[in-house]
Amino acid sequence: MAKQQMTAALAVEDDLLARARRGEETALRAIVQQNNRRLFRLARSIVRDEHEAEDVVQECYVRAFTHLSEFRGESTLATWLTRITLNEAYGRLRRRRAAVNVETIEQAGATEAQIIPFPLWSSQPDPERSMAQQQINKILEHAIDALPEPFRLVLVARLIEDMSIEETAELLGLRPQTVKTRLHRARALLRGDLERQVGPLLTGVFPFDGVRCQRMADAVIARLRELGQTTGG
Repeated sequence: MAKQQMTAALAVEDDLLARARRGEETALRAIVQQNNRRLFRLARSIVRDEHEAEDVVQECYVRAFTHLSEFRGESTLATWLTRITLNEAYGRLRRRRAAVNVETIEQAGATEAQIIPFPLWSSQPDPERSMAQQQINKILEHAIDALPEPFRLVLVARLIEDMSIEETAELLGLRPQTVKTRLHRARALLRGDLERQVGPLLTGVFPFDGVRCQRMADAVIARLRELGQTTGG
């Protein structure tokens, strides 16, 4: 049964990819909406800023969709997109640090100038985001942000995104035992009583659904239209 489900999932992904390579906007939007939350959460775990995390994810999609011919299927599409996102996020960190060292922001500014701005907060009601602003989620987000980066990234992948040890190890280029060790250390760094009280709510932090998800899809499609990469549909 599991093998049949995997085969069916691969067939669906192949069809989606074929349509995306033709520039069909419905397929491009579907890919964006399927991957938004994971990419946003992992990007945010690196840059620790919601605005910049959205920029990272948007840049990832544009790079991926303009180079779909380079995707050979050696990993899943989700894994390929995640690696592009991590590379972009780490690249921004390097540029940020270099900018501080030389007292200039020209390099970072040139990269960010390519991003189509769209508001993180909408004037329209967003119940999904309102729930995320509850005090318990903010406490969790601050606690996770305070973790050292190697532990924070593993914790987000394993506990928040519910990726397996093997998936996390492959994605981050680590040994499974290293993933286990870092996760254990991340847990230890979070206060025990905090984890006991709000552990079941971890899946609700750093949301990226609803209105925010739709805005990301709109922004990506707008950029692809400018580049002549879509055919509509």
